Amino acid sequence: MTEPLRRLSAEGVAVWLDDLSRTRLESGNLHELVRDREVVGVTTNPAIFQKAITGNDVYDAQLRDLAVRGVTVDEAVRMITSADVRRACDVLRPVYDATNGVDGRVSIEVDPRLAHKTEPTIAEARQLWWLVDRPNLFIKIPATKAGLPAISQTLAEGISVNVTLIFSLARYREVMEAYVEGIERARAAGLDISKIESVASFFVSRVDTEIDKRLAALGTDEAAAAAGKAAVANARLAYQAYEEVFGTERWQALAAAGARPQRPLWASTGVKDPAYRDTMYVDDLVVEGVVNTMPEATLNAVADHGAITGDTVHGTYESAQADLDAVAKLGISYDEVVDLLEEEGVEKFETSWNELLASVQGELDRLAKG
Repeated sequence: MTEPLRRLSAEGVAVWLDDLSRTRLESGNLHELVRDREVVGVTTNPAIFQKAITGNDVYDAQLRDLAVRGVTVDEAVRMITSADVRRACDVLRPVYDATNGVDGRVSIEVDPRLAHKTEPTIAEARQLWWLVDRPNLFIKIPATKAGLPAISQTLAEGISVNVTLIFSLARYREVMEAYVEGIERARAAGLDISKIESVASFFVSRVDTEIDKRLAALGTDEAAAAAGKAAVANARLAYQAYEEVFGTERWQALAAAGARPQRPLWASTGVKDPAYRDTMYVDDLVVEGVVNTMPEATLNAVADHGAITGDTVHGTYESAQADLDAVAKLGISYDEVVDLLEEEGVEKFETSWNELLASVQGELDRLAKG
């Protein structure tokens, strides 16, 4: 049941898993997914770690040592998450070597409470890069206004970056500008820019979730006809923007010096509405040179019945723009939606992080008494 995944890889889409846990590592499941399911990368976020660590006794031994040492809860969480990411990097290292550093990547995110603070984000990116200490690591930095200069600075220092929480086309262009600037600065500093890698995580399903909710409230035939189209349209237009930016003379000069383009990464590709095909955010976004990071349920669905029929992005830009225009004509503001989604995305990750901190603090207190 992996033929659709093989076809997806053959079309130039890198299949990544949007999940990580110590249970997955210790059971050998991650290795199996790499071996059997075309998985060539892993992404994590605060919500994933909150789910993985909370109430799971596989972390007790490390938590007990941390409790005995009397570390702060912030240090404990970082030591736990970085240990999992380091081990995942080792599992993916053969892929990293085989793809000359393009894939085989594992992401760890800066503390989401720093999303609107530039200098602390840069400082934590450096710390995480040092702490995990693996060349196939990505540091995830959110694409907030404060995150943009942090992205350029970390790249300029040779740190590979996964830019996350991108919803709008305008912000995506700012992210690509931050990337190009960072690579230019790295080159000026004499770094080997062929070793610096980056992806830009463009979120998909949440766009439909928010816009469909507003369309449903209108209750018209026109609104119903526009439902379920905005997210794919938005992502396809993002790829058009990617082609424009990485087709410029400015970029070509960097490419000639060994630089690699910042690949678009389709994130949030699990379908939220059961009325839609559960593989639509994979099937409809097939194009060479992108990443699709999937929760395991979506990965399994694609393996079972994904409809991978070739490139489904090129040749769609005009219709994609028409789909977004149709939503705008119904009075739904694109800018309002994407701004809200960015704000909510940061808030959700911060909430998950705070819940994780509270859970780990409880475990540290319990084990310290024991």
